[in-house]
Order: sequence, then structure tokens, then C-alpha cells
Amino acid sequence: MSETQPPEPNAPRADARRSRRLAFAEQELRLTSSLVLLIGLGLFFALPFVLSIGSVVFLPVVTALVLTVILSPLADKLNGWGLPNALASVTALLIFFTILLLALALILQPAIALFDDVPDMVRRVMSRFSELRERFAWIATINAQLAALMNDEGTREVVLAAPSLLEQVAFATPSLIIETILTLLMAYFMIEARVRLRQRLLFGRASFGTSIKAARVLREVQDRVAAYILTVGWINALVGVVVALGAWALGVDAPIMWGGLAALLNFLPYVGPIVMIALLGLFGIGTADTIVLGLIPAAAYLALHTVEANMVTPSILGARFTMNPVLILIALSYFTWIWGFFGALLSVPILLMLTALFDHIGRPNLVGFIFGEPLFTASLFDEPASDKAPPQ
Repeated sequence: MSETQPPEPNAPRADARRSRRLAFAEQELRLTSSLVLLIGLGLFFALPFVLSIGSVVFLPVVTALVLTVILSPLADKLNGWGLPNALASVTALLIFFTILLLALALILQPAIALFDDVPDMVRRVMSRFSELRERFAWIATINAQLAALMNDEGTREVVLAAPSLLEQVAFATPSLIIETILTLLMAYFMIEARVRLRQRLLFGRASFGTSIKAARVLREVQDRVAAYILTVGWINALVGVVVALGAWALGVDAPIMWGGLAALLNFLPYVGPIVMIALLGLFGIGTADTIVLGLIPAAAYLALHTVEANMVTPSILGARFTMNPVLILIALSYFTWIWGFFGALLSVPILLMLTALFDHIGRPNLVGFIFGEPLFTASLFDEPASDKAPPQ
């Protein structure tokens, strides 16, 4: 007959020590989270000035990194088909830039042919806007009355001579050439070194579990960004074909140019379609007989984009690639502020890489942190197996 063991007298004392230890760990994690949040906010506001000042260095590095993530699967496939690693890396870059140059040629060749007609279109657009201004002359009268009330007498205007377009192009060309050469060289060396990087991630860590996690994070980031760019590229190509056919059916000049432009601008979420609608509207007003007829191509593209953005693309991409529109707009405005048009192109791939990374290390719990929760929902407060009492 087994005797029942009396409860240990030190059990309440051990529970108290354990509670104090957990409370201290919670306070320490709270302090660490505060420091991480402050450092993150500081970097968020300081990085634009550093990256914009050193854009000649940082923009090629980031562009090469994005190209490496996008083109590494293609280089792996070419390497698997028997091509040496260096040749596979060069071939992947050549394929990408060949497609890019063909797309630009589809846009620029008809645009150059239409360049002589631009002054006539501008004059027609200005005359159409003059007609609209005459119809709404009462708005101009109200503005004149408001300006008179403001009493701007005595103010002086200082007009600064802005550089001409040719001067801007002349100043920007050397920097653009240097950045392009740096981007190509760094992208090649990064793609060529991808195998060695994976080996270091797998075999250069202290523990095998860390190696597996690092390799899994790298693979997830690469696969997600490459799959997103490839899928969106096919969708945008189909959008370009539909736009070209629609422009041809509506009798718009240079339908291939409009199709290629729609495909490229569709890579810029929200902003690209707005620019496309504005360009189609201005071109239609400048070439059609009436304003209503000129706005038909823009209205048709707006209907196409509404269907594509709200039905087709979400159903194809699925939940894996669905991102918060607010985050997309923040990333778009943030990197456009830093690097202009190239920053806008890089914003979505950079956001995809960051979201894939945070999916593995944990996303910051900003709202909960305000109310006392940890910044990162980690398993620090979970009871380890050694602390749990064994079952009796």
C-alpha cells in the first residue's frame, strides 16, 4: 500500500520566485521592445536622407539585390539544365534586360513617331480647357474676389531660374550611366554567389536548427518575390494586350504603345493606373472631335482596371500575396520620396521581402504594444518544459 506524500513546504516559495522571474522577464522584454521601436522609428525617418544623398551607391545595391531575388530561380533552372553557374547568371540577366528593352522599344518607337504631333495636341487640349473655363467663368470670378480680399499689395515675388530640360538631362546622364553599370556588375556577382551564400547559411551557423531556419527564410523571400513578379508580369502583359486591342478597336493612334505603357505602369499599384487614365484622357481630348469622345478610351481603361484590380488579380494571387493597401501606399510614397521613379518601381518588391521576413521572425504588435503587450509575440512567456512539474 503506497503512502501519500505530503506537499512540499517550499512549493509556495518556489511559485513566488517563479512569478517574480516571469515579471522581471516581462519588464525586460517591454524595455527591449521600446528600444527596438525607438531605433526602428529613428531609422525610418533618418534613412531617407542617407539613402537619397548616397543614391549613387545605395540605389544600385538595392536594385541589384531585388534583381538577385527575382532572377535566382531562373539562374538555378539554367544551371540545372547544364549551364555553368557564371554563364547561367549572365544568361538570366540578359533574358531580363532583353525583355525590358523590347517593352521599352514597343513604347518609344510609336511615341517618337507621334512626337511631331504633340504641339498640335497641346494646342487643342488648351483650347478645350479654355472652352471649359469659359463655361465655368463664375469660379474664376469668385477666385478673383478672394484674391482681392487677401490684399496681396506690397508683396514681392522672387523668381528663380530653373534649369532647362536639356541641362537636367545633361547633369543626370553621367550619374545614370554609373548607376546602371554598378547595378549590372553587382547583380551579376550577387546572382553568381547565390550558391556559396546558401552553403554559408546551411553550414556556417552554430546550430543546425538555425541553419535550417535561415535557409527557409531565404527560400521563402526568394520564392515569394519571384513568384509575385512573374505572376504580376503575366497579368500586366495580358492587360497590355487587352488595352492594345481596345485602343485599336476605338481608333486610337499607336495602340501597341498604349498597350506597352499600360503593362509597365500597372507595376505601380494605384499610382500607375491613375497616370494611365490621365494620359489617355489628355491624348483623347487632344485628338478627338469632342471632349466626350476623347474621354471614352480613358473610361474604357478605368472599367478594365476596376475588373482587373478587384476581381482578376486577387483571385490569381490569392491570400499569400495579398498586402495591405495602406502598407503599399506607405512603401510607394516612402521609396518614391527617396529615389523617385526607380524607388516607386522597387517599393513593392522591397515590401514583399520585408513581409516575408517578418512572417518568420514575427510581425511587430504595434497596437498591442501601446496597451502593454510585447512588441513581438514571442514564446518568451511560455513555460519551458524544464520548469513544469512532472506529472505525478
